[in-house]
Amino acid sequence: MIKSGKCVMVLSHSVHPCSLPFTFVLPQIASNCTVIYFGRIVFQLFSDVCPKTSKNFLCLCTGKKLCYKGSTFHRVVKNFMIQGGDFTDGTGRGGESIYGGYFEDENFTLKHDRAYLLSMANRGKDTNGSQFFIICWHRVHVVFGSVISGFEVIKKIEGLKTDSASRPYADVRVVDCGQLITKSANDGWCQFMPAFIAQGLLCF
Repeated sequence: MIKSGKCVMVLSHSVHPCSLPFTFVLPQIASNCTVIYFGRIVFQLFSDVCPKTSKNFLCLCTGKKLCYKGSTFHRVVKNFMIQGGDFTDGTGRGGESIYGGYFEDENFTLKHDRAYLLSMANRGKDTNGSQFFIICWHRVHVVFGSVISGFEVIKKIEGLKTDSASRPYADVRVVDCGQLITKSANDGWCQFMPAFIAQGLLCF
């Protein structure tokens, strides 16, 4: 069982690709496209309540074979949620868990009683894979974490223009992910935080 901890999704505010603290080769970008960086989102994982679901999310942030790196935020619904985690198809029809295929709904102990909760997206009962969403309002899905910082970043993504299928015109993509370790100056206790680095590609 992993301990309850934080995870970070990083989306920087700069509009210049050279400002990124890592090397990432974008596909060929047309002259009418702009790379947009957003900021940071920090989550608290509720692994004491949903250890299996939290472990799945953590491992997909740090994994090599199965990993969120390169995946998109494929669905954005204003005043509702932003959804990502489909690293196999990118459309919302794919994804896979670390347990092989889908896994069962762990529990519904935690309710969608407030905004900015981290939840599993699925196709129905016991069909959890890798897709997740950050809720901007309440709904019935497995809650396994919450946002504790970066609310303004979520609002920026939530505010992106979308097509009739709720897919954003901007290609918002996780370009890197892993585990960030922070250490308390007071007691030396370490926190292990899965991390996303993401950016958007917007063509005009």
